[in-house]
This record gives sequence, structure tokens and C-alpha cells, in this order.
Amino acid sequence: MQLKDNSYQIQGLDVSAICQEFGTPLYVYDSEKIIEKIGQLRAAFPDVDLKIKYAAKALTNLSVLALMRQHGVELDVVSPQELKLGLLAGYDASQITFTPSGVSFHEIEEAVAAGSIINLDNLVVLEKFGQRYGNTVACSIRIKPNVAAGGNAKIMTAHDGSKFGIDVRQKDDILRIVEKYDLKVVGLHQHTGSDIKDANAYTEVARIIFELALLFKDLTFIDLGGGFKVSYRDGDEIADLPRLGKLLSASFLAMCQQYGRPLQLWFEPGKFLVSECGHLFVTTNVVKQNPTRTFVGVDSGLNHLIRPMMYDSYHHIVNVSNTDESQKQVYDVVGYICETDTFAKDRELNLVCEGDILAFKNAGAYGFTMSSQYNSRFRPAEVMVHQGEAHLVRERETMEDILRNQILIFD
Repeated sequence: MQLKDNSYQIQGLDVSAICQEFGTPLYVYDSEKIIEKIGQLRAAFPDVDLKIKYAAKALTNLSVLALMRQHGVELDVVSPQELKLGLLAGYDASQITFTPSGVSFHEIEEAVAAGSIINLDNLVVLEKFGQRYGNTVACSIRIKPNVAAGGNAKIMTAHDGSKFGIDVRQKDDILRIVEKYDLKVVGLHQHTGSDIKDANAYTEVARIIFELALLFKDLTFIDLGGGFKVSYRDGDEIADLPRLGKLLSASFLAMCQQYGRPLQLWFEPGKFLVSECGHLFVTTNVVKQNPTRTFVGVDSGLNHLIRPMMYDSYHHIVNVSNTDESQKQVYDVVGYICETDTFAKDRELNLVCEGDILAFKNAGAYGFTMSSQYNSRFRPAEVMVHQGEAHLVRERETMEDILRNQILIFD
């Protein structure tokens, strides 16, 4: 979103006009930003056989998935439902990796039957997989390298206390099961967490995974996950992809030489690809003056964007209805949910009046996908701006959606 000709625009379209056409609250995605991020990641790894697997849970809208497919990005999914969405978006099942955690074995069987790549993250399931399939179905194994990194403890997934993956210290147990059932392990996977800016975290987990890789004879890929830090505010330190690409490419190619043949290097970014493409637009319902604070109450809440309340995440907020920088005021921006529902505290904005439209930036990832019908409120509509046109890609919910599947048993 850029300020141009005294209005905020996405691909040349006035965002106020988009909001007027589709209403608020409204999620709007910029397809050009997604394509740009795909290009940045590819450019950082020019010397390796790179495959990008989009972590679909970040934003599962079918049009977003189809855009990823059109630009050569495959999928990583965590549920049978996400797998089905990927198929509906035009993916072949072989382009989709299924990486569940703590699911029933029935879900594993369902993904195998569909033809997806299976990524197993505990010894119990690895044993069951061997009993059920032997070496007739290839698999990948998720390793926990016991490295703590990420922007928030809730989004760190590779530390000692994390539920994800098989602890690298259990490698002898892994190898015993692999040998017992002659499992065809074609990939090793790990995912450290989200919002990682320190290259050392990636190089450390890579060292651990690359050393382990030498113990498996059938590998075709190594998947180092995602979690590249994106910018939420001016001056944010972000992941240095060019430097990271050089460091990891060098160690990966050295490992391949030691392994005896080339492998593919996979990454599965979610937030990195879609966070910056997304904006949540809301309308100001009330400006509430208190003796010590001024609240801006908007027509949205934690039911639409839960990240500030759940992860203390920062989202830059812009008053798109008022571009005059000469008058500013400090506000608490709050939602309409009957809970403590705060988007931002002590935020300096251009003067806000009732009816003004505010934009929450970096709302593409884990925004709509974590939304709910809490307080029996409707989920917002979604729009994608593509090639200079605004396309509705999800209709706003109605009362029919609230009532769907409910059964009234009393008169």
C-alpha cells in the first residue's frame, strides 16, 4: 500500500474506493507483493536446486493457493482439509507435503491414499507407518534439533520443550525403526519457528540436519522450514536473505558432495510470502475520550485479527481517510468484541474521526485463517488485487453462516 496523489493505493487502486465497494471489515491482498516475495527467496539461493513449499496454514484462500501454484510454489499442509483445498486450487497431490502433528493415524492414511508426501513427526507414527506400508510408500521425517529461535515463545517450534518433531537425540530409535521396516526415507525436515532474523539459528539447525542426513541412504531433499523475519515497523531488523542464502547454500552443497549425489533444498515459508501482501481495513465506529486515554473503536476485533492479543504482535496502522500529517494524536485502537480487545496502545495516528477507515498492515498471514465467529459476528470478506483489478475472493459471512449446522431442539 503506497501513498500516491494524496490517497493510499494498491496497484494504482484507491483503497478507500475498494472499501466502499466491498465494505469493511475487509481483508485485501496484493498479488504483486506475493510474487515479489517468491522472487526474493529464489534469488537468495541461485546455486542450489531449490523448492519452495508454501505453508498453507498462513493463508488458505483458494485464489492465494492458485497464485502460488502459477508461480511454481508447491504446498505444505497440516490437515486433510488443507490438502483438499490444495487439490481444489489445482495442485497435484504429489506437490503437497502433509506435515501433521499429533493427529490420528487415519489422517496419515488419508494423505497417503491421496498421493501426498508424508512428513512424520513422532516415533509412534513412524512405527505405525512402517507396520502399515513398509517400504512401499516413501516418507519424510521431521526432526527436532533443540534450537530455540523465533519472535515469540509461542511460535518457537524446535526447542527442547516443543511438541514438534522427533528429538535428534533419538536418532538411534529412528534408525532402528527405519531398518526394521526398510522404510524409504526420502526427506529430512525441521522447522525452527517464526520471525527468525538471526542467520546463526539457521546455520546451526542446518549443521544438525546435514550431519543426520548422512545416515539415510534414500534422501532426495532436505527441508529447513521457514520463519524468515519480515518487517512490521520502520527500522525492523529482518532476515538477511542474501547472506543466509550464501551461508546455507555453501554448507548444503558441501553436504551433498559428502552424501555422494545432489539433493534438493526445500523451504516452507508461510508468513514470509503472504504477511506483507495483506491489509485489514476497518471503519471507525467511535472516538471515545477518557480522562487519561482516547480510544478508537472499530468495526472489527480479535475475531478477525487475533495476533495482537495472542502474540503481542505489532501491526502498523494507517488512517487512510486522513493523509494530513500536521495533526496527530495518540490513541488506543480497540475492537468491538466483548473482551479486552486491543489492536494497539499509545499509537500515534493522523487525527481520527468517526467513519475514518484504518488499515492494519502485515495482516496477510494468520489473519483470516485464525478468524472466528466469536460474539456471533461475521467473518470479513476477502479481496485480491491482481493486475490492477480488485477481485472478491471470499464473500462476507451472513446470518446463514452463523446458523449453518446448528439444530434447535426446543420450541
